[in-house]
Amino acid sequence: MLRVVVMVSGGGTNLQAVLDAVKDGKITNAKIVGVISNRADAYALTRAERAEIPAVCISRKDYAQREDFDRALLEAVDSFAPDLVVLAGFLVILPELLVKRYKNRMINIHPALLPSFGGKGYYGLKVHEEVLAHGCKVTGATVHFVDEGCDSGPILLQRAVEVKQGDTPEVLQRRVMEEAEWKILPQAIDLIANGKVIFKEGCVFAQES
Repeated sequence: MLRVVVMVSGGGTNLQAVLDAVKDGKITNAKIVGVISNRADAYALTRAERAEIPAVCISRKDYAQREDFDRALLEAVDSFAPDLVVLAGFLVILPELLVKRYKNRMINIHPALLPSFGGKGYYGLKVHEEVLAHGCKVTGATVHFVDEGCDSGPILLQRAVEVKQGDTPEVLQRRVMEEAEWKILPQAIDLIANGKVIFKEGCVFAQES
């Protein structure tokens, strides 16, 4: 049984998609054992409580030094003894030690088709604003493994979403979540939980059923 910790900063819609997928049997051989947020007011913590999943807030505001916050964050993750760490809208630069400790065991969901519209500053509505500003006809979402860079780790899954005439950033954001993010993040966890992910020459592949 794969032990999964989900890290999130906001409302937790992707967390909810994962919880629903576990409940509905779309994710097998996995259990969500903990939720970590950096914001005490994150609705994701309420979602965790309702699902009877242990949750903790590690806020940068509670620590005078960044090093102390990094240490507390690492300790919080380690306390759940996870096999997989899922970043589901966790808007914090991760400590290098955390990334190294969970190398090939940490994934992130990004609301664009990487490597486009990724990297520093590309999160939330900003991604969708840039997609529209560039006149893109297609966007989507990406699940990738986390490395020391920003949105630069090996890509596991992607799903394309049509950009429609008249879209606002908010409308496009919702469509990307519904048609891509909420589908490929649970799918990725299920693939990993069932041993269907292969690393080869710096790339990652989903094994065919």
